[in-house]
Amino acid sequence: MKIAMIGHKRYGSREGGVEVVVTELSRRMAALGHEVTCYDRSGADVMTGESTGSSERFVDGVRIVPVRTIDKKGLAALSSSYFATRAAIKDKPDVIHYHAEGPCVPLPLASRAGIRTVATIHGLDWQRAKWGKLASMYIKMGERAAATKADGLIVLSSTAKDYFRSTYGAEAVVIPNGIEAKKPLPASEISTRWGLKKDSYILYLGRLVPEKRADLLIDAFSRLNTNMRLVIAGGGSDTSGFEASLRQQAASDSRVIFTGFVTGRPLAELYSNAYAYVLPSDIEGMPLSLLEAMSYGCCCVTADIPECADVLAGSGRTFKRGDADDLLRVLTGLINAPEFAGDLGEAAKSHVLSTYDWDSVVERTLEIYRGDAR
Repeated sequence: MKIAMIGHKRYGSREGGVEVVVTELSRRMAALGHEVTCYDRSGADVMTGESTGSSERFVDGVRIVPVRTIDKKGLAALSSSYFATRAAIKDKPDVIHYHAEGPCVPLPLASRAGIRTVATIHGLDWQRAKWGKLASMYIKMGERAAATKADGLIVLSSTAKDYFRSTYGAEAVVIPNGIEAKKPLPASEISTRWGLKKDSYILYLGRLVPEKRADLLIDAFSRLNTNMRLVIAGGGSDTSGFEASLRQQAASDSRVIFTGFVTGRPLAELYSNAYAYVLPSDIEGMPLSLLEAMSYGCCCVTADIPECADVLAGSGRTFKRGDADDLLRVLTGLINAPEFAGDLGEAAKSHVLSTYDWDSVVERTLEIYRGDAR
């Protein structure tokens, strides 16, 4: 089968969950003998600054095609998805798989060209605080195109499935993200760079954007009676002002460390040695960082939104969304009960590895491509 992937920034990047999903699907489908092309944005990676390259290449058996991108806030996704769609139509694949709502705006062009289209909605992106009114309207256009024009619609949670049914009368298929077992690593590089040891810190790992609520975590942690550190790992995404406000908020607390964007061994070490992982988000699709933290055996704490609570399935702790006092209460309880925190981590690992499997995700996605499942 000839497959096109559109909507990610860069194949192989860990900048966001969409990039991880596209990379995992693409390389696994290519290994099964399918002809997969990923249409990358041109320019530099937002987090690392590394150039994506300007010519076609093959990585992991996947064809990588950079497409024209207007590298300005609000225009990058719009322009790259349009030019990617034009390029994909020219390549005549059997299916074009769009990822995320905004990139789905040009999906009807592919439909009119007679190409089967599939859309995965990773979250209701128009709700995110970083987008202004016009950008939110544009993203909502992509959502509508996916709901009304795509031949196959994939969502990551039952909550999203219910949303598309009630809002558009559209039937979506729930295919959650996958995860692989991880090998814990001792604190080596993170000890050298930031002075971190096993169980000496609480970890936040994600983009520094308003809806992720790192500010809420900093507030709760500032009142937490502990010698542990708080590690804020991640970079901004069109939100440098928000990142600056977080740093200012934490300036008086020497226990708070901002690492910036991390990947590779330092990332694995941060997961492996955290006392607890906290995701205080108000809005999520299906957070891959939560799946990864669970796969490392982290004791996990999230807001009580369904997209996170359903993943935890009782193998972690939740607090009332947006309530710093309740988050403080939960963290205090965990710090005072290390054996309980350890048991939660083991339960999280067992649950996530028995429930979320990439091979199953690939198999079910290919069924959608073939029209065998609805």
